[in-house]
Amino acid sequence: MNSFAWGYECASSKSQILEIVAEAEDGETAVELASQQPLDIVLLDVGLPGIGGLEACRQIKQQSNLPILVLTSHSQTALITRLIEAGAQGYWLKGIAAETLVLALRSIAAGASWWDQTATKEIRSALENPMLKGLHTPSVFINPLTHREQEILELLATGKTNQEIAEMLYIAAGTVRVHVHAILHKLEVRDRTQAVIVAMQQHLIPLNQG
Repeated sequence: MNSFAWGYECASSKSQILEIVAEAEDGETAVELASQQPLDIVLLDVGLPGIGGLEACRQIKQQSNLPILVLTSHSQTALITRLIEAGAQGYWLKGIAAETLVLALRSIAAGASWWDQTATKEIRSALENPMLKGLHTPSVFINPLTHREQEILELLATGKTNQEIAEMLYIAAGTVRVHVHAILHKLEVRDRTQAVIVAMQQHLIPLNQG
């Protein structure tokens, strides 16, 4: 797995699944390198100098659909909302075991998200009074999904990866990727997290899903 990191040293750098191919000292450089390097995942520190980790995340997502995990020292609800708005797939609290970071990176690279209980509560709370930017939520919403896409969306909401969904539905992982792409296109969102949020807002899946 090729990843991008900023000034972060941890035991996971020795893992065979993780290869750090680029590092940046500020947010502007992070955005530039993310557009130039062949990456599988981006690891951003929320405290990056310059434009900062959140803005770097937002700009990287505007130019590509790279999965992004954000490093932070706290999990305040205001920060979680901003991470979702910026398009992050999750965050990792500094100080947690490096093995957990490896698991988070593998999960996000596989297409899942990485939100803890605090984040999950914030996401569901936001659904009752939608304030997230950039989400397409028309007043009259007709479910555009096929039955298979609906099945896959419900499994996405539980945090399942493409491979896990493929095994559960007895289809190829490539077929799952095609369906996920169709779901994102039909719901007019950038990533899986926003797809699940829109689906809950529009009652395509129950709020207590997962």
